[in-house]
Amino acid sequence: MKTVNRYTLMAICAMALTTSSCDFEEVNTNQFEMTEEEGTRDDFAVGGLITALEKTVFPVGTQADDTDVINQYQIAFHLSADCWSGYFGQNNSWDGGNNNTSYFLKDGWIAATYKCTYTNALNAWKKLKKASEDNNTPEVFALAQVLKISAWHKALESFGPIPYSHAADATMNIPFDSEKDVYTAMFKDLTEAIDVLTAKAENGVSIMKNYDAVYAGDAAKWVRYANSLMLRLAMHIRYADNEMAKKYAAQAINQAYGVMTDQKDEAKMSTGAGLVFRNNILWLSDQYDESRMGTSMVAYLLGYEDPRLSAYFQSVDESSSYGIKAFDGKKYQGVPLGHTYGQTDMYKKFSKPNIQASTPTYWLRASEVYFLRAEAALVWGGEFGDAESLYEQGIQMSFDENGVKSSVDSYMYSGKTPIANALSGWYYTYSYPAPCETTVEFEGSQEDKLEKIMIQKWIALYPNGQEAWTEWRRTGYPVLNKVLVNRGSSQGATADGGVRRMLYPISFYQTQDGKEIYDNALKLFNNGNGGQDRSDTRLWWDCK
Repeated sequence: MKTVNRYTLMAICAMALTTSSCDFEEVNTNQFEMTEEEGTRDDFAVGGLITALEKTVFPVGTQADDTDVINQYQIAFHLSADCWSGYFGQNNSWDGGNNNTSYFLKDGWIAATYKCTYTNALNAWKKLKKASEDNNTPEVFALAQVLKISAWHKALESFGPIPYSHAADATMNIPFDSEKDVYTAMFKDLTEAIDVLTAKAENGVSIMKNYDAVYAGDAAKWVRYANSLMLRLAMHIRYADNEMAKKYAAQAINQAYGVMTDQKDEAKMSTGAGLVFRNNILWLSDQYDESRMGTSMVAYLLGYEDPRLSAYFQSVDESSSYGIKAFDGKKYQGVPLGHTYGQTDMYKKFSKPNIQASTPTYWLRASEVYFLRAEAALVWGGEFGDAESLYEQGIQMSFDENGVKSSVDSYMYSGKTPIANALSGWYYTYSYPAPCETTVEFEGSQEDKLEKIMIQKWIALYPNGQEAWTEWRRTGYPVLNKVLVNRGSSQGATADGGVRRMLYPISFYQTQDGKEIYDNALKLFNNGNGGQDRSDTRLWWDCK
């Protein structure tokens, strides 16, 4: 009762705050956030802000949102990183093929990505910051910090420099910080948040239980999630700053509550805070008839005879004559990235994602953490453990997460490799060689073993294309099938290199003040040597 009363007091403060934004006008409004009027009416202003902030880590909505959130997710994530990662192909080719799936970055779509990864979290975070300061509830701000970083690291890894250190300033003209400075600040903010949340966990205190749709206020689980998030970010920067990466990876693993080790630790949005959230990809697959299996998934899952195949994808429609017979006796087929054929009855019959209405939207799972630890052990050894054991545990955990009962040993030592995939069907022809000859067994040089870790991590991450795209750019693994048609060459994209980053939205430099901030942001690329706003400009951590 005491905790509830404190949060009720916070609601009075939060309702008095005004809304301001540091982003530019066209991308500074979060249409899915609870309004001040709604907060007053429903008497959950502060708790509602926690729920609203959680809904921005990946855009998720309820039936009441109709298709608004689904459409935002589609253009912000699904038609870009979800496809660039090799997970999905699309039974459509928007604007005559000139769109993100063919590497031509549409301004409206990349503006949606910036809005979904940065702007939508901003106002809720600012209000929670002010309310927690006024009411001396640091645990609420600690949770807000973790949620903010969960969203904003996606913006950082999609675009490059972002506003961070001055994000709370009450002005629209906020300078951007360099990528290294943002990572440094994120590690500091996570460290402080973890300390606050750990104290609450040790005393059995729940945090915003009725409004937390992820962990129902379980502070210990939030600490493990925050540590796992820190480990993820630490490994992201390993090639750019080995010392910083190692420091924070060790800190995350060795913290009192440590990182995720159990399926129950996974962070996801499904049901919680009195809400039932929709799965966006289900709608894009079944209602829009667009989302389908990617050809790279065909290569690896069928080649390895991976028992997660049927957990991830459905077989082709029985009327299709283009499926490849798999080890389970069913036929599967994928749609190539970057085709320009529009919506076709042929591709419509190809393998759909095997996603149900009850399938959660996952933020981070224990299997990913095992593979992060396996990489850390591979390159640093010592306190980080045994790479092979962690690699095997990662596969086992992914099997468990997907309800697969097959033997990990049989899978690892099968000697199977990815397959080629060729299709001849009227003008829908494509031909992909086997992407690599890599087996699952943990053997070979350190680079060989890294490739195996990253392949298995990629398989386990599905359908989190945003994280998979980041890891593919960082390490070069797994080798993916190339885009069928590259329409983004004028922006810098190549068939081999793909899209290394998104362009900043045009609205960033349409005003004099905005243009000055934009120009200064470009000077931060390449360790302060400057770079162009192109899709082939490599980000700070993309330096292998």
